[in-house]
Amino acid sequence: MSTPAGVPVRPGKIIAVHVAYESRSAQRGKRPSQPSYFLKATSSLAASGDAIERPVGTSLLAFEGEIAIVIGTAARSVSIDDAWTYVEGVTASNDFGLYDIKAPDKGSNLRSKSRDGYTPLGPNIIPAAEADPQSLRIRTWVNGEVKQDDGTSAEQLIFPLTQIVADLSQHMTLEPGDVILTGTPAGSSVVAPGDTVEVEVTATSASTGSELSSGRLATNVVEGSGEFDPKLGSAPAVTEALQADAWGSREEAGLAPDESATGPLSDDLRAKLTEAPTAGLSAQLRARGLNNVVIEGVSPLVPGSKIVGTAKTLRFVPNREDLFKSHGGGYNAQKRAFDSLKSGEVVVIEARGEPGSGTLGDVLALRAKAQGATGVITDGGVRDSAEVAGILPVFATAKNPAVLGRKHVPWESDVAVACGNATVLPGDVIVGDDDGVIVIPSSLVEEVVDAALAKEIEDGWVAEQVAAGNPIESLFPPKGEWKEKFDAWKASQ
Repeated sequence: MSTPAGVPVRPGKIIAVHVAYESRSAQRGKRPSQPSYFLKATSSLAASGDAIERPVGTSLLAFEGEIAIVIGTAARSVSIDDAWTYVEGVTASNDFGLYDIKAPDKGSNLRSKSRDGYTPLGPNIIPAAEADPQSLRIRTWVNGEVKQDDGTSAEQLIFPLTQIVADLSQHMTLEPGDVILTGTPAGSSVVAPGDTVEVEVTATSASTGSELSSGRLATNVVEGSGEFDPKLGSAPAVTEALQADAWGSREEAGLAPDESATGPLSDDLRAKLTEAPTAGLSAQLRARGLNNVVIEGVSPLVPGSKIVGTAKTLRFVPNREDLFKSHGGGYNAQKRAFDSLKSGEVVVIEARGEPGSGTLGDVLALRAKAQGATGVITDGGVRDSAEVAGILPVFATAKNPAVLGRKHVPWESDVAVACGNATVLPGDVIVGDDDGVIVIPSSLVEEVVDAALAKEIEDGWVAEQVAAGNPIESLFPPKGEWKEKFDAWKASQ
């Protein structure tokens, strides 16, 4: 198996960055605060011109054009300022992934991205001494059509290439020949047998001003044999969420939108609920025998916030170390819940009124917003509260910097939950404002909101009469003569 000059056939490590580009972050609705990584097997390395197999029975083979850093000198605990001096050079790479088998990996990407041939690299190395790490360009073509075109400026990368090298070096020794795949920009999508994917990295020579190129890294996609034995481990499985991620969007995947632009509530109904105060809605629910529909103890991070939507429920159980070990890491119930949100939904979190740790932070808030969620209700704490407050409406009991595992284990979603002493079922209608948050059974929402708005009109007329100096006896609510006056006024409107 041929490889670029200066890169061993079996480098000691291939390290990949999850998300590093602003464009990819915007596309995915996930903007990490620190870089995160995963390992790829060195046996996945391939050269330009090699073929990549998509196994029979799978359909979600996705390309990810990336800039690959090749380490030249052993680096341990180096600074950002010095990091580039430890780099031999950069070249083109393609971080292929098979999304059909991604879910069981829970973020490690071991099976989905470490298959033979899934890390093409090369064909040439651009010397690091000649390349400004903030002035590189990466482009990816599929069958001759440009699909990715991005760069490494401060405006384009979340984490500078030098930061990635320095950060990794504080955790391990980066050895000569090690390869770092530095993340993919927006535009990654699915390819099929018969397609050809090309990736090129270019830079302007620091000494001559001429363009330097890695050359085009070409990979041909072919049909592979079926090789998954479900008796041995996980078999391929496709969900709509995986399809959307692999293709880049539900639209690109050919999937119908999750809901209309406003979600399961009609435009008219959503507008009525937005206009109606929770105090009025609560009174109408009480008139129908429902007294325990207030989510107690929560308040908006930003006063004046309004939330209207249908409930997407998430339940945490009290932390127990063995259970957090089995359920807290990887692609846990919390992450799955936020990834499966539909437009117009509100995340309702059961955290047992425990304020001693955060139940979401800025990354999950970004994901919720990208999915079209209208807000989050939690009877626990919120991390990154200032950032979260600027992303979408959130009602919580407290602000707390601690991570989830201090008090909670993410357990399950889409079940009945107890949030702020109120039972919430998936699909219940949630309305929140400065007075609090209430839960409306979906079967009652139309009549409740219509009655609440009618009462608002009456209360507004009563307030005008009281402001004019009239006593409240027989006026609040209108009775007798006052009722006749109100009815006459209403008929005239």
